[in-house]
Amino acid sequence: MVFNGLMTAPTLQTTSFIGGRHLPTLKTYPNIDPATGDLIGDVSRASADEVDRAVAAAAKAQREWRRSSPEQRSTLLVAAGTRIRANREELARLESEDTGKPLTQAYADVDVCARYFEYYGHTIEAYYGAQIPMADDMHVYTRREPYGVTGHIVAWNYPLQLIGRAAATSLATGNCAVAKPADETPRTTVRLAEIIQEAGFPRGAFNVVVGLGAEAGDALAKHPGVAHLGFVGSTATGSLIAHAAADRVIPTVLELGGKSANVVFPDADIDGAVPSLVRSFIQNAGQTCSAGARLLVHASVHDEVVEKMGRAVAEITVGRGTDDPGLGPLVSSRQLDRVQGFLNELDPAQVAVGGGRPAGLGGVLENGAFVSPTIVTGVDPAQRIFHEEVFGPVVAVSTFEDDEEALALANGTEYGLVSAVWTRDLSRAHRLAHEIEAGQVFVNTYGAGGGVELPFGGYKKSGYGREKSIEAFDEYTQTKTVVIKL
Repeated sequence: MVFNGLMTAPTLQTTSFIGGRHLPTLKTYPNIDPATGDLIGDVSRASADEVDRAVAAAAKAQREWRRSSPEQRSTLLVAAGTRIRANREELARLESEDTGKPLTQAYADVDVCARYFEYYGHTIEAYYGAQIPMADDMHVYTRREPYGVTGHIVAWNYPLQLIGRAAATSLATGNCAVAKPADETPRTTVRLAEIIQEAGFPRGAFNVVVGLGAEAGDALAKHPGVAHLGFVGSTATGSLIAHAAADRVIPTVLELGGKSANVVFPDADIDGAVPSLVRSFIQNAGQTCSAGARLLVHASVHDEVVEKMGRAVAEITVGRGTDDPGLGPLVSSRQLDRVQGFLNELDPAQVAVGGGRPAGLGGVLENGAFVSPTIVTGVDPAQRIFHEEVFGPVVAVSTFEDDEEALALANGTEYGLVSAVWTRDLSRAHRLAHEIEAGQVFVNTYGAGGGVELPFGGYKKSGYGREKSIEAFDEYTQTKTVVIKL
């Protein structure tokens, strides 16, 4: 995929990008196409030594970068966004091949990645400290200063979006960064590092170590030169990251699991809601932390909602992501096994739609990690599928009789990332938006994380800290108070 200055020919090995150079290794692992099971290429298995080199490169670059002006950062961030858009076709295809997601969704991910660089490039010049009135003979003000080297370990479901928002925020606030993409989806992060350097950032401002989480990811999380950690992934791994950060007393931003609920009341515009209800659990093959994986619907409209969703699901095409179907494969055969494990626990009568492998897949797709869009009804809160992440195109449907039961069900998991309320009653909408324990609550729409401008993060075991929006600047800077006796 990349060309290394130390080599004499292009290689199919996806390598780490450190200090502006590619570093191939002898130890590699295979990158597998989730739609076919075929080999895409090899990926370097970065060691702790490469993580050391990456952190050192970032620290060296940060000594220069921390003195840059907001105007200089703004110019380069916007330039990076422009270059991301110029490479839209290449980035989308890489993203689609690695993750299996349909090309339309991969294009959207590229656009959002570019938008992060543009948005933070446009807003960093308006971010500053405050003057604090204290006494006539005292001048007191605050400064927002960078941490230094930030480390970022991200999940495989939205590689470009996740690393784009982290890199753009870190660089905008004067930090430099080292990223570790997921084992399964390294290529767009490496390409993004090349683009950032092409835009004019200092060498080493943004570095990428590729490899296995247990090796390169663990080394990055524990590295003494990293002053701030960001992680996107499972709650179990997030807990390990938090422990590693606590051992060194450094801040973290954790975006973890979710079991988000759409709550549909009988006065909702059901025909208007159905497209969003379906999209919320099949987008990215359901591999979204903020997916609408639970559907809580009033008993009086349950049958209507399920029947209309079933009709919509029947129209969804399934295939290889690069052919741009409505639904692509899961990211790996391991993930397919996980999803199938949840479905195997169910009473067959609960599976109203789907529940197995899509019909008609053959040829090169015979070994792909495909699962049909699945609607599971009659879900009891005691069932595992009600309160644990499936991370596949599966929605668990439960009924309620009144507002209090709906609220109890919505808050009835250890997660609190996103929820949505579907009703024409504005009093009910405001009341539930206040009472639901989630970082984002939508009313009569569902954003699955929302736009670049919206603070994003969780309650409870969905994590802490906020990405996106100007609020993210606070996560990547520390406050210094200056007091001057006049």
